[in-house]
Amino acid sequence: LNSALILFGKTAQTLKHHLPDICHYFINRTTSGVMEGLNNRIKLILCQSYGFKNFEMMREKLLACLYL
Repeated sequence: LNSALILFGKTAQTLKHHLPDICHYFINRTTSGVMEGLNNRIKLILCQSYGFKNFEMMREKLLACLYL
């Protein structure tokens, strides 16, 4: 019973902390999904670019993959 109360307390604190963001979603109907997808794609490209000789070559690959 005590662990259930602790879990409930942590859940309540989490909801209280994120309540403004939750409310903004219902007001604006926007999420950060597009930005998170872009960040994930950038991380994947950077991982595939490991071992490039210089930053400029990696930058060109990143720009080519993002804007094609």
